[in-house]
Amino acid sequence: MTEELKSKVVWQIESTHPDLTEPVKDVLRQIVDPEIGLNIIELGLVRDVIVNEDSAQINMILTTPFCPYGPAMLETTRMKVEELLEKPTVIELGTEMWDLSYMEEGAGAEWGLF
Repeated sequence: MTEELKSKVVWQIESTHPDLTEPVKDVLRQIVDPEIGLNIIELGLVRDVIVNEDSAQINMILTTPFCPYGPAMLETTRMKVEELLEKPTVIELGTEMWDLSYMEEGAGAEWGLF
């Protein structure tokens, strides 16, 4: 898999509910990893958003397997999306290892990464 394909994730919501894509991204940008200081969209932690008729699912990863803020970020993500969509929402935590290439373009500039 090329670096470009790894970092550019297409969420299912983009094709099933395109009108909800930006509102969901906006609400997820409010969730900041306190150790890194970037939000979960900038970090590329949200790997998929699936909206069904009666529920929603967020597929996420963490920057490290034992991120001390992981449980709080996952629960905040679930609550914010559930509130926005007014549907029960679950978080599925992926086992995929996070990579710097997952970061949104320009997000690592302050770190001197890009």
